[in-house]
Amino acid sequence: MDEIFKKNGKIVYYFLYSMCRDENLAEDLTQETFLKAIESIHRFDGSCKISTWLCQIGKHLLYQHWTKCKNYSFVELDESLVALSDTEQQAMHRMEISDIWDKVQSLPENMKQVVELRILSDFPFKEIGEMLGKSENWARVTFYRAKLILIKESE
Repeated sequence: MDEIFKKNGKIVYYFLYSMCRDENLAEDLTQETFLKAIESIHRFDGSCKISTWLCQIGKHLLYQHWTKCKNYSFVELDESLVALSDTEQQAMHRMEISDIWDKVQSLPENMKQVVELRILSDFPFKEIGEMLGKSENWARVTFYRAKLILIKESE
């Protein structure tokens, strides 16, 4: 299990962080995910990648956490993604990124998840589909539709 954690720990963490935007919660849930995986490793049937299985466990734990806390608010764009700059061009670019990110946050939940997993975590569409219990094609189409919405809102 130690090797599985080394190979997949960051993947699970970034997946959870992309959903909750809380470093501490993502870390806690990543650890809890691996504890649950140890308890239920006998149920892993190999029909998907182990990283996909772990992300599904993590997603389930995050939903349980939100249900307990009744906390469905998402954190705004992480300040570390928008570094302070001293040039006007960089400041304009930073504002554009912030505006785009605000629009991403207003997308329907499934579209927002696909965009975040694709852009922030650089997951391939196949893995995004598996993580969300859908097909690769669904992930591609959802990403494409989200892009169309974002383009339309930017006009």
